[in-house]
Amino acid sequence: MSRRTRGTALAAGAEAARCTVTVCRGCCCGTPKVPGVDHAGQLTDLRASLAQVATVRPVACLDTCEHANVIVVQPSAEGRRAGGRPVWLGLVNDPDATRDITAWVRSGGPGLADPPDILDLYSFTPSRRIRRTIGD
Repeated sequence: MSRRTRGTALAAGAEAARCTVTVCRGCCCGTPKVPGVDHAGQLTDLRASLAQVATVRPVACLDTCEHANVIVVQPSAEGRRAGGRPVWLGLVNDPDATRDITAWVRSGGPGLADPPDILDLYSFTPSRRIRRTIGD
């Protein structure tokens, strides 16, 4: 195994040990179609506040536009082993919701920590076809 391959494998292993926070930034999410939201600021805040504990990745449209802005919190490897599954959160259009998501992920995320009760208001279950887009 070359140094480059080994370094890539180690980095991939480190990423798997972390939660992944997928932020939709496609058709409706992250656009003026959802007015009054600092979309760039939301993504910047998530990246800054979760840099040490999670991977934050923006993606194109997740095809759940009626729930814009959508954020999916995927469990870490440890959280997955503990029974955690991806949690889809919609209508995440205010800084308080973003802070609640951040606090939950920082405390372990799906499978390792219970989400704040308020996030029940944002949680939804997309179709199986849509869930496959993030590998659920």
